[in-house]
Parts: sequence; structure tokens; C-alpha cells
Amino acid sequence: MTETVSPKRIVILGGYGVFGGKLAAALLRKNTFDVIVAGRSLAKAEAFCRKNGGKPVQLDSSAKDFEDSLARLSPFVIVDAAGPFQSYQEGDYRVAQAALKAGSHYLDFSDDAEFTMGISCLDELAKKRELVLLSGVSSVPALSSSAVDALRSAFSRLDLIETTLLPGNKAPRGLSVIQAILAQAGHPLVVTRSGQIETFTGWSGLSRRKIGPAGQDGLPPRWSSLIGAPDLALFPKHFEAGTVLFRAGLELSVMHLGLWLLSLGVRLKLMNSLVPMARPLQLAAKTLKPFGSDRGGMEVKLSGLDPQGAPLSKSWTLIAEEGDGPQVPAIAAEVLCVRLLDRQVVPGARACLGEIKLNEIEPAIAGLKVRCFNAADPSPTVFQRALGNEFNSLPGSVQALHTVFDRHRWIGEAKVSRGRSLVGNILCNIIGFPPAHDRTHVEVTIERRGGKEVWQRNFGGKIFRSVLSPRDRLGQGHVYERFGPMRFEIDLTRTGTKLRYPVSRGTVFGIPLPLWLLPVSEASEYELDGRFRFDVKISLPWFGELVHYQGWLSPAKTDQR
Repeated sequence: MTETVSPKRIVILGGYGVFGGKLAAALLRKNTFDVIVAGRSLAKAEAFCRKNGGKPVQLDSSAKDFEDSLARLSPFVIVDAAGPFQSYQEGDYRVAQAALKAGSHYLDFSDDAEFTMGISCLDELAKKRELVLLSGVSSVPALSSSAVDALRSAFSRLDLIETTLLPGNKAPRGLSVIQAILAQAGHPLVVTRSGQIETFTGWSGLSRRKIGPAGQDGLPPRWSSLIGAPDLALFPKHFEAGTVLFRAGLELSVMHLGLWLLSLGVRLKLMNSLVPMARPLQLAAKTLKPFGSDRGGMEVKLSGLDPQGAPLSKSWTLIAEEGDGPQVPAIAAEVLCVRLLDRQVVPGARACLGEIKLNEIEPAIAGLKVRCFNAADPSPTVFQRALGNEFNSLPGSVQALHTVFDRHRWIGEAKVSRGRSLVGNILCNIIGFPPAHDRTHVEVTIERRGGKEVWQRNFGGKIFRSVLSPRDRLGQGHVYERFGPMRFEIDLTRTGTKLRYPVSRGTVFGIPLPLWLLPVSEASEYELDGRFRFDVKISLPWFGELVHYQGWLSPAKTDQR
């Protein structure tokens, strides 16, 4: 007689919610698990089960008898999809601890860095009981780290990991998700950039982003902003990345920019938090739900140096259509429930980093309107795009200065001289060129913003800025440099080992400058004794030399990667 094996029981806390419900439905379709749909509301659990199957149970993690109630269910895995994890108090892992006492594995959908990192405090006990406790089993960091793992081998040095989430406007928004976003908007956000810890503001850094392939397969440009995620705390060390950024966006501009405006109230300390506005904003989101689309996406982009030392960017993009976007956060948990059944997960308590492979998600998305794309850009930097193959012939230090994926800082010394023309000196002061000095400290910060670079040059406290951007055509040797209303076209030229910057055209407020007013640029960059050198002399017809500065630069310590 064949022995009948009872299906393993999965208890999903918040099993009738947006993401928990998607996981419950996916597991029920497999017919290999006994799925318990649990939560504070028995009525909601019963309504879900009447439609999808499963067994409804009232279960409240804040109740005094929670541990006993959970133990009576004899779970094989408990999944906490309830949140919000931002309300975490240090050491308060009541659901995970209850799972340990019940002899159950544990997964959660945490998107909070502190909560996800802190679960390792239960590692020793989990290993002793041969149980698995994984936090962040969702789009981040579970899927995002799997994408980084898949792309990482193409790089000898990883400068930037940037993840962008852009859901469709018609995607359902649970109250806990809205509260999690509002809890961060306007508040300090800790980010690693160029190896340094910096503080930004949640929902700042407005930027239009297009993800996915060109044409209709990708998403059209949408607003995005910096927001917190476990990736920001986990990825710099785990993947040895210089900069880690995380962005999210709302499809409708009125919603995204509206939240940005509201966040200014927190930033200016006019209010403590936007969380009390969660329900009114949820109602507003429901009112605007008919607008926009049901298409959303996620992109993980890596930038750095390939094995030959050349700049490289690679990306993995997931595009979900026809309302299947909310299925994505449940994919990792679905895969891991199956792997736990097959005893293919190492015991212990930890953040969910690289626990699954990208090819493991294929069965989970087989029946969904979800597609994945891989792309590589072998010319990802501004100067690499402008110079084409000529870029690879530049000296190493010159290439390094112009290899900017996010931001880097170089420091050195310079000698500065000025011309004698009164008009020329007035123009220098307007532009912001430094005063004459035999020896002055120099600091150059280059920040990438989309397809442009913002250069800030600090000569002994005198700062002047410009914005450089390449022409549309790849490898033509042309860049534009803008100083306020003045814009100049520069025909980059490599002469031997030197990169020269002759100016060919210019405009002021869009009006073309005649040749007799066009600045003459005798500027070059080169390498001497292994160090980056610059020699910049700018003159003006009729007025002669305006400014001449020359010196050297080296990467700041935090940029010596």
C-alpha cells in the first residue's frame, strides 16, 4: 500500500492582501500545499477563500496568544506579507520567533533595510533548529540581488548598482504600501555613493526614466525619485559596489510630483510625517485609478569596468502587462516555498540575497504577461559615446577621469593666470573662472545626470560649473559644454596621448555667436608620471587671453577604486 503524504501547510499572514493574496493564489494553483489565508479580519479571509480556495483563519501577530495560535496550525512555512515593516522596533521579530517555536520556516515581504538586516540576530537559533528564516523575499532584495548576481561576472569593478521600480497606475495599492512610502517621503535617506555614506531626502532626486527596450516593449519615460530599500544597506558590502541607488515612481505625473511637493512640508519641518495622510491619499489614488495604464516594470542596472578595464553597463528589466505587476513581489516567495519543500535552502536567518537564480523565476511567470530583457551598453559614459573607439587609446588616468557612472571627485593643484583686458576679466568673473594664483588647491566633482555630466571645479574656494553632453551621433568627437546661457560645441581631438578641446561653435541664449566673439580654447588633458594633467588656456578675439590654468588631479581617496 502506498503511503499518503499530507501536503505541507503554508500560513500566509496578510494572505488576503495585495501581495499576500497573489502568493496564496499562486500556491493554491500548484495543488501541492495546504494554504492557510490568515489575517486580522476573518471576513476578508473568508471572502478571499470563497473565490480562490484555501482555508481562512483569523490570526493577529499583535495578539497575546499569537504564538500558541500559530503553533496549533502546525505550519511548514509561515509567510509574513502583512507589514508595514517600517514600524519595526529593534529586536522585535515576533512572527519569526513564533515560527521558530512552532518549528516552521519563515519568509517575509519586508522592504525595510533595518528589519531585513536585523533578522540575522536569529541566525544561530535558526541553524540549531535547522530552519530557514529569510527577510526581504520580494522584488527587493530577493529579485534585485538575483539580477545583480546574474550580471556581476561581466565586471572587473562594479561602480554603480541602480534599481528602478515603476508600477502601472492601475496596480492595486494596499494601505501598508502607501504608509511605507509616506514614512520615507521628506525624511533622511542614507545612501552609499563613491564609497562614502551620504544623506539624501526620501522622494527627492526627481528624474525621468525609461526602462526596457526601445519601442512599445519598454515603458515610456516616467518620473522617479530616490527612496529607501534594503538594497541600499546590503548591496555596497555584499557586491563591493561603489554606489548603490534605488528609485521608484508613480506613473501619473500629477501623483508623483504631488507627493514630491507634499514631501517638502516634511523636509521644511512644517509637519513630522505624511503617514497620517495615508487614507486620504489612498482614496485619491483610487479616484485616479482609471487613468494611466496597467503596465509596470523593474530595472536593475550595473555599471563599471569590464575585464579589459573598459566602461560597461548591463541591465536586467522585467516588464509586466495587463495588471500582472502585483504578481512580481510574490515570485521569490513562491519559488522558495517549493525549494523549502525540496530541502534546497541552507538553514539560518538572513536577508534574502541571491537565494534564487533568475532562471528559477521562469516557471513562476510562465502564465503571466511578464517578460524579461537583458541589455548591454559598451559605450555608457558621456566621453566614451563622444569619442567612440578613440576613448580606448587615451592614457589610463584620462580614461579614469571621464569614466563617470554616478559621481566622482578628484583633487590636486593648479596655477592660474588671467589676461590683462578689463572686459576679459569682467567676462571671467561672470562665468566664474578662478582668480590668478601661483599655487591653489583644486577639487573637481563630476556628477552624471542622465545623459549629461555636471562639472563643478573648485579652485581654492572659487567655484564654477558647467554641463557637458554628447551629440546624438555616437563616436563623432563632439560634446556640448554649457555655462549658464552660453553653450559651446567642442570638437574633441586626440593628438598622440593628449585629448584636446577646441571650440567650433557657440551660442548665447540660443543666438549663434559670430567668429569674432567665439572663444579660442587651447585646452588639453594628458598623463605625466602616471598622473592626470590639464592645461587650459581660453582666449577671446580682440581681447586676448581670458584665463589660463594648468595643474594635476588624482582621485580622492574614496574614489580610488
